[in-house]
Amino acid sequence: MHLRTYLSSRAHNEAWIKGGYMRVDNLDFVKPGFLEGVMKYASITIGLDEFNYGDARFRRTDNARGIFNPFVGNYLMDAFSTEAFGELTVQKNGLLAVVGLTNGKLNQNVTVNDNTDNKPSFYGKLGFDKQLNEDFRVRLTGSWYINNGTSTGTWLYGGDRAGTRYYNVLYTLPDANGVAEGGPRDGRFNARFTKLTALQINPFIKFKGLEFFGIYELADGSNEFTAPQADTEGAFTQIAAEVLYRFGADERFYLGGRYNTVSGKMRESASENLDISRINFGGGWFISKNVLTKVEYMKQQYEGNAWTGRFAGAEFSGVVVEAVISF
Repeated sequence: MHLRTYLSSRAHNEAWIKGGYMRVDNLDFVKPGFLEGVMKYASITIGLDEFNYGDARFRRTDNARGIFNPFVGNYLMDAFSTEAFGELTVQKNGLLAVVGLTNGKLNQNVTVNDNTDNKPSFYGKLGFDKQLNEDFRVRLTGSWYINNGTSTGTWLYGGDRAGTRYYNVLYTLPDANGVAEGGPRDGRFNARFTKLTALQINPFIKFKGLEFFGIYELADGSNEFTAPQADTEGAFTQIAAEVLYRFGADERFYLGGRYNTVSGKMRESASENLDISRINFGGGWFISKNVLTKVEYMKQQYEGNAWTGRFAGAEFSGVVVEAVISF
């Protein structure tokens, strides 16, 4: 059994439970040796926690988990949510398969209204992961997430609670009515589609100290509650490439770069795409296995004429320094 607690963050400055789960690796409690041949390769996980969609989740910052992210911010379309879920994982000879179901809800309320349909989310992953020799590891996975509801499934790219680390970068001054826009999640993009279908493909290669990780992701769905137009279907594509070189004793140091883009339309009738690009250059030092310091230069741009409001022509850049303690 596992339980994880957030101590605090700039988005939530109080302690609260992130989630927890129970993992079963054998069924001997049913009967000694029950399905032993199957459970030799399988595990069953049930809980209310982060579920296994995509491989970018293993490299993202989530409070202390920033020690797994070589850069400061997460990806532009940041797939992460904590939902009530159950999943089956099978692994053998480098092959892996995951199939699971969530209730599609970040917040576990039971409020019912005219729009409530409470459709579940179906997700899974297929892949290959193997250390081919002492110096060379390869991994390739494809993940999917499907929710056909109108009041569930909207959290896949909006479930983060800790913030983007680029806090308030696009915060606006109050207007004539005293209204300001922006917040701790500035810098990421969430279309908040309902009836969402998402697919993420992730290659990973590590040869000695040289490391590559990539994302090709498609997300399409409906925005019928935010767009009064007849055509409510939209779609976005995310592409990311990250190259690192780790060096020194036990690879305690690294240098690298990341390029990330998102492009698409909120409505299929839109004449132009909404485009975002971000570039990161930086490095880090593992002072110990529990302490990481990072420094990076980053630049993010919102391109094209399709953006309106505070995003029209917006961009931000600068040097960011971060220290992570994880235990």
